[in-house]
Amino acid sequence: MATSQECRSALDRLAESLAGANGDVRGAADLDRSLSCHITDLDITFTGRLRRGTIEVDEAVQDGAPANRAQIRLAMAGDDLVALVQGRLNFAAAWGSGRVRFEAAFLDLLRLRSLL
Repeated sequence: MATSQECRSALDRLAESLAGANGDVRGAADLDRSLSCHITDLDITFTGRLRRGTIEVDEAVQDGAPANRAQIRLAMAGDDLVALVQGRLNFAAAWGSGRVRFEAAFLDLLRLRSLL
């Protein structure tokens, strides 16, 4: 089972990848939205923003929901987050099978589809 530090590192690596992306991927991530990633097996939620094509993680909330509901919400096990960032797990397949939950407004889903 991945630790909270490994999950935070995975989010940092994802942010670096997005920041270095070009073209459609960079354009799709060029939003300004609040973001949360709930790690189900650790009961920890990382919160931050998807802004200027990257992820800025602000804090981690242990044992409970963050004070504000994020506009883009992800939920998954820690091992799945690490596997997604490392490219060992396909996001669409994980989402389709229920291993990953992804919630956002319909227009945001359309815009982010190239990232998936």
